[in-house]
Amino acid sequence: MAKWASWIHKWLALLMAVQILFWFVSGLFFAIAPIETVRSEHRIANQEVEPLVIDEMSAQFAALNLPEGYQPLTLEVRRLLDRPVVVLTSVDDARSLYDLGDGQRLSPVTSEFAQTIAESHLTGNDEAIGLTFVEEESTEYRGALPAWRVEFEQASRAVYVAADTGQVTARRSTLWRTFDFLWSLHIMDFKNHENFNTPLLIGVTFLGLVIILTGFVMFPSRLGYYAWRRRRKRRRAAK
Repeated sequence: MAKWASWIHKWLALLMAVQILFWFVSGLFFAIAPIETVRSEHRIANQEVEPLVIDEMSAQFAALNLPEGYQPLTLEVRRLLDRPVVVLTSVDDARSLYDLGDGQRLSPVTSEFAQTIAESHLTGNDEAIGLTFVEEESTEYRGALPAWRVEFEQASRAVYVAADTGQVTARRSTLWRTFDFLWSLHIMDFKNHENFNTPLLIGVTFLGLVIILTGFVMFPSRLGYYAWRRRRKRRRAAK
């Protein structure tokens, strides 16, 4: 049995050597890289938030330049670039952004507005070097669509701004992309980088378990236990 276990152990280990290496390398990277840095949370600018005066909002809501007959299902009041805004959500889950100061609609957000939002979102004086209008999901971004992808030179950083709400929905960088690539190798989802219940991962993990179990079967043989038993039997038979 130990002979068969040795054969299975050797060839399975050889077959899975690359994937096992991927698991160790990616696991080491995940342990070393702080997730806050991967998500560029350390680059988020601290913005002083002024309190909103509730008593003034009834008049501000009444002054919104809404389409005739429009009845929002929900509303969210927040500050955007130091001014009060409101995000209205309709019954069909469509969202729109309005300025509470003058009642004008701000969505869909323009490229210039998205650039200003992204630049104010990050610390430092980084200036955007490019903008892309994103309408489809990708391995890099699966947030609200459509959105503006605002690109920066430092660390190939990109900030995503939702076109309907003006909200920053994601931050990406070279470090994040490295993390995402290693994550795809770790979970063996090479297409979408998010599903860790794939049959491939389950099958390879099962083979890894077989390698461990056959190693346990081989362990006594490698320690010389079986050879010691044979010598002991021969000595007894010789007496």
